[in-house]
Amino acid sequence: GGEPHLEVHGTAGFHVLRRTEARAERAERLGQYTLIGKIGEGAMGAVYRARHALLRRPTAIKLLRPDRFSPRAQGRFEREVQITSRLSHPNTVRVYDYGRTDAGTLYYAMEYLRGLTLDQVVDRFGPMPERRVVHVLKQVAGSLAEAHDQGLVHRDVKPQNVMLCHRGGVADLVKVIDFGLVKDSPEERSANLTSEGAAVGTPLYMAPEAASASGDVDARSDLYAVGVVACFLVTGEQPFFGLTANEVFKKHLEDRPEPPSAKLGRPVAPELESLILRCLAKSPVARPESARALLGMLEDVLEPALGAWSHDEAEAWWREHAPELMGPVPDTDAGTEGSFSIDLAGRSAT
Repeated sequence: GGEPHLEVHGTAGFHVLRRTEARAERAERLGQYTLIGKIGEGAMGAVYRARHALLRRPTAIKLLRPDRFSPRAQGRFEREVQITSRLSHPNTVRVYDYGRTDAGTLYYAMEYLRGLTLDQVVDRFGPMPERRVVHVLKQVAGSLAEAHDQGLVHRDVKPQNVMLCHRGGVADLVKVIDFGLVKDSPEERSANLTSEGAAVGTPLYMAPEAASASGDVDARSDLYAVGVVACFLVTGEQPFFGLTANEVFKKHLEDRPEPPSAKLGRPVAPELESLILRCLAKSPVARPESARALLGMLEDVLEPALGAWSHDEAEAWWREHAPELMGPVPDTDAGTEGSFSIDLAGRSAT
């Protein structure tokens, strides 16, 4: 445990790109990333630890398989990564650059995050204290509020896409990752499912409107997912579970969520339970009206009622459970796999 982690949808294998000396000189002028080692992979792309030849900051590169995206989806990806690169909220992963490799593979470069995803935290250490849940949700809501203000819907808010870090002397710093990665077509949904008889992944966090035939989502769909994440953090379980995607979709559409206190068999702060159930409302209009409104409720109602999760408490948790992930990212070239150049000409015009 405790390895640097980013949960990603990746590809099976990456072919190191070879270049001529002339190509190498051009790459130096435009900027060059050296891949150090793979962080994770899945159906949609792979993420690598990387280093820029000139800027010595730790970087992660996400490569997206071209065969997974139609030309329309590729254009949408480029538009959305342009928006994401303009996001500046401290709880949103910073995107540095994007483009295509020489082989035509879409990629973007982002800050390298060292920490644990929320699912790792709960799986390893159990449900969070309620005050810590509020502390985490405030940061997620702040990240989403900025994105929603710019018309960007995340569409895949889940514990695997929320990193908990200790960086810059700040313990329990949240980073929301994987904005706008074109995962809502029927084909891409099926790619996110596991084999028959196993639990499904992303559908566990899918709003009823996203699970319906129309598949229409907006910012309030992200708030539903926040409610599912909150339930998971408090109880260690999602509100709905099934062995197939259709079974889970049906429950999102029809079943009333069980209150977290009933799942746990003990009381949960009524203010927190009420907010979770409001986020899990079937109708988008019954949920908080926006991520910014959700943030206001967390700051003005829940935190005063439950008490704030203190820096000392957060610091103590990291020292006990993940001291190896505290402090700056180690600067290493160990395991270098290859490099690729940025093809600026392959970008869409803004």
